[in-house]
Amino acid sequence: MIDEAIEARESGKEKVILFNLSGHGHFDMQAYDDYLAGRLPEVEFRQADVDAAMTKLPPVPVPG
Repeated sequence: MIDEAIEARESGKEKVILFNLSGHGHFDMQAYDDYLAGRLPEVEFRQADVDAAMTKLPPVPVPG
């Protein structure tokens, strides 16, 4: 998100960047602090695990 904003600023291009930081503040304050301070670990998912999880999702109609 930050990289997108910097790129837009440097190119002079107007861009809308939507970011959703949600949760219940009473319970997530440490998580917010860790996220904003860059202390959350990078997590990589194996493609096979993603593919397996996707097979369990119900079909969703595509508007069109």
